[in-house]
Amino acid sequence: MSTPGGDIGPPPPSGFNLSTIGPDPDGATPLEEEDLVGLIPAFVATRGDLNIVEFDNITKALPWALDRARVGGAEAVLEYSFLFELHRRMFGDVWKWAGTQRRRVTNIGVEPAQIVTVTKQALDDAVWWHRQDVFDVDERAARIHGRLVAVHPFPNGNGRCTRLLADLYLTAVGHPIFTWGAGGRLNEEGDVRRRYVEALRAADGDDYRPLVAFARA
Repeated sequence: MSTPGGDIGPPPPSGFNLSTIGPDPDGATPLEEEDLVGLIPAFVATRGDLNIVEFDNITKALPWALDRARVGGAEAVLEYSFLFELHRRMFGDVWKWAGTQRRRVTNIGVEPAQIVTVTKQALDDAVWWHRQDVFDVDERAARIHGRLVAVHPFPNGNGRCTRLLADLYLTAVGHPIFTWGAGGRLNEEGDVRRRYVEALRAADGDDYRPLVAFARA
């Protein structure tokens, strides 16, 4: 796994900056100038360009992730090192900081100094739920996502990474993956994202019913 604090390369292309990518969706972690320094593709100039290259990278990572879930089983996908490797593979062609821990305070998430401890606790709890058959399977998967996205361990891409982790857990135990709002675009403003954010806020209060209902829409 990559480690934070290293050389993240030259500044981003001049055509890509905070003004060209437009506003972030409600509830998303805003990209900062320091994040943009880690951009890899030189042609990215707009939010649309960024969405395309990130989607392609995530698609490329899926076969590896699904194979790990099917072969390694539930506890393999709930390992701390797997979470960071998953993020690296999902975004490593786009961002040099992919798979590294968040180092700045963001609008969502724990203090950076708490990330390791709280992330490991969330994953350890998930392993215990799995072993002891606590909650039904859908709620376990929703709790995995809700707990980890609340930690926000990465500079960006936390929602996408932890939603995929929840789906990989479902795959590992032989259950259908979530629909996450029946195919709506969660990275864009609209009714689907609004319901998703409302469900996450309910989960912050330990009411996971809206998140399970949304995810299994």
